[in-house]
Amino acid sequence: MGKVYITGAGPGDPELLTVKAFKIIQNADVILYDRLINEEILNYRKKEAILIYVGKEDGKHTIPQQEINQFLYDYALQYDVVVRLKGGDPFVFGRGGEECLFLAERGIEFEVIPGVTSAISVPAYTGIPVTHRGIASSFRVVTGHEAPDKENSSIDWESMKANETIVFLMGLHNIEKIMDKLIQIGKNPKTPVAVIHAGTTENQLVIVGEIDNISKLAKDVPTPALIVIGDVVKLRDKINWFDAKLLKC
Repeated sequence: MGKVYITGAGPGDPELLTVKAFKIIQNADVILYDRLINEEILNYRKKEAILIYVGKEDGKHTIPQQEINQFLYDYALQYDVVVRLKGGDPFVFGRGGEECLFLAERGIEFEVIPGVTSAISVPAYTGIPVTHRGIASSFRVVTGHEAPDKENSSIDWESMKANETIVFLMGLHNIEKIMDKLIQIGKNPKTPVAVIHAGTTENQLVIVGEIDNISKLAKDVPTPALIVIGDVVKLRDKINWFDAKLLKC
């Protein structure tokens, strides 16, 4: 019986892969990978490693989660090292916990290898720190998949009136509803917002606006994209180091 490694691949830049993740990918017999990983990372595998794509897209699940869980179990019975490779960190809206529970209930050994989450690294690559002294002393990460008008929402919208940084992951399709909800609860409509596509890569695209106009400004931005809300967005003009680096290349 083998072992499953629930592994974070980081936000996109292959150099942000952790050393531990790099080593286990090199040793993997089977790699089940998601849509949002940088496929350059797969080049680190040994030639005989089996690659299985199990990516999900918004509104379209190529393979249901239950089947992915079963794949992990079945391959662990046949191979020594099975890697479940996820974009960002496996425990930040990555359903890594569900996979761990499934394996634990069936007696399969597993290990979690955390990844650099896009919630922090993607804003950083645009010159936006999620916290900054005198501007934001806290931040929260929120799923953007859940529609703001959903009944019995698990999201505490009212508390978002606080002066902190809010990062929405996977929220592009709901961006208009999210912004309307924030205005509805009393958030200042002129609060700065950034929408970031393909963060940490050379294809990175950043659209900056405010709560009351970002939906229109970002209407043509492709997925995947991340939304950052808060006064820290204003710092981008002063510490936008990544664009400056690309210009020198």
